Amino acid sequence: MIVITGATGQLGRLVIDNLLKSVPVAQIVAAVRNPDKAADLAASGLQVRKADYDEPSTLDSAFHGATKVLLISSNDLGKRITQHQAVVDAAKRAKVQLIAYTSLLHADSSPLALADEHRQTEVSILASGLPYALLRNGWYTENYALAIPAALAHNALIGSSGEGRISSASRDDYAAAAAAVLTSNLQGNHIYELAGDASYTLAEFAAEISKQSKKLVSYVNMPELDYKAALVAAGMPEHMAGVLADSGIGASAGGLFDDSKQLSKLIGRPTTPMKETVAWALAKQAG
Repeated sequence: MIVITGATGQLGRLVIDNLLKSVPVAQIVAAVRNPDKAADLAASGLQVRKADYDEPSTLDSAFHGATKVLLISSNDLGKRITQHQAVVDAAKRAKVQLIAYTSLLHADSSPLALADEHRQTEVSILASGLPYALLRNGWYTENYALAIPAALAHNALIGSSGEGRISSASRDDYAAAAAAVLTSNLQGNHIYELAGDASYTLAEFAAEISKQSKKLVSYVNMPELDYKAALVAAGMPEHMAGVLADSGIGASAGGLFDDSKQLSKLIGRPTTPMKETVAWALAKQAG
């Protein structure tokens, strides 16, 4: 039995889609905070169980009979360490044969502030004694695609990444990797540095937007605090704006670059090119 936590999230749903290509539906459990949001998953034949990271008592029943658990990192920045520890503890009580965790690229040495909670979660997983797979995911290309509408409106893509090269991949690429690990016959205790096959700067990303949209978009690099202020002025919560601005600085220092191609090797195909995600985002905007 494979249990996917955070199963109603964007990544969780894609992991399930990939698992269903080779795993019987009866062998997959969608563990979710709010089962009401998983009605479509239940209708497809999946077992849906409540698993709230903030309610550890729900985790034991969610993991009953599990052989493998995928811990998809929580969205609650600042609360992840406690929440993830609860999942690790429950997985240990369930005596699972593998716990897989969606971490951050080069989490052990990353300059990104986001890496801190991932590092501590990895330590907890290793201390549990459970067989593990650390899926150190790079950036989702979709994260940058979210900025395309504003970039087109202002003829500028803003950021704080300088000339840092970014080896992003699509969300589905990372989901396929998780599914591959969960269905592999390999024993645990593996660390995967997962990133796109090709890298680019945000100036190159802006150039691709221009090429496809036929509208001039230039990359404007900003100091960290100025970029944070611009994001807040655009309506982003201050904490999240700070995280993104810091991540840009981390990217400028190489924190989002990796050329090992472990991701494409794991999923058995090339990763999704950045230009395809740009095309998808532009088509979505056009309706």
